[in-house]
Amino acid sequence: MRKSKMLAKFRSGRLARVCSMGHFLPFYVRYAAHFNYDGIWFDLEHRCMSDREVQAILTMCHAADIDCMVRPPTTERTKLYRYLEDGASGFLVPLISTPEMAYDLVQAAKFPPIGNRGLDGAGLDADFGLASWGPGMDFTGDANRETFILPQIETLQAVANAEEMASIEGVDGLFVGPGDLSLRLATAPSPQQISLEQAVQTVAAACAKHNKVWGIAVGSLAQLKHYRAMGAQILPWGGDFALMKVLDTCSQELDSVGE
Repeated sequence: MRKSKMLAKFRSGRLARVCSMGHFLPFYVRYAAHFNYDGIWFDLEHRCMSDREVQAILTMCHAADIDCMVRPPTTERTKLYRYLEDGASGFLVPLISTPEMAYDLVQAAKFPPIGNRGLDGAGLDADFGLASWGPGMDFTGDANRETFILPQIETLQAVANAEEMASIEGVDGLFVGPGDLSLRLATAPSPQQISLEQAVQTVAAACAKHNKVWGIAVGSLAQLKHYRAMGAQILPWGGDFALMKVLDTCSQELDSVGE
């Protein structure tokens, strides 16, 4: 089974280099791998693709030897582990607010004795049976070791439950979604309100206590450096929307040439 580059970074205390992608751009996968990224945050929560398009991207990631961290549009158990069978390295799951929700993710995505994932062993993750059906092979153990689950902390309830969620076996870390969390902080009753920075500190402390990784989406180099200094190991940087900046620059250069 392919080994996760992101998990290798997590386990050694280093920053996993992750970029984001929300469109069907096969060339982007090759570029990300070429420029030494460990993984791609593949957003299927807010972007729609066919099953075959998703499978194509996951296959491209395997071919380029880069992790694909899927943000799924569902928490339905069989659909989750089908992403793994098709080659996903792990999950970044939105709007997980309770320990029960986090536990259910583990049950869907991890094999016994950790979870209750259904066994096939014929997918891309098992090299279509070549890495699962031979004597002495330990596909289920390999899968448990080389896939990851990261619940997204995006509500006040999730912040309050961060420590308990971080304690769950099979949960590899927590990831703060600052957009959704900031929206909920801004609309919460004043007596319950905390700042985003306080929420991040709560998540970071919970993960440190239970030896789990944590991360957050960032929008500037200053934020990238700030949260890395706090110990974050997942700070997605770079994405397909950055192509907008490329076209902006090229358009200005064309302006300088004239009509």
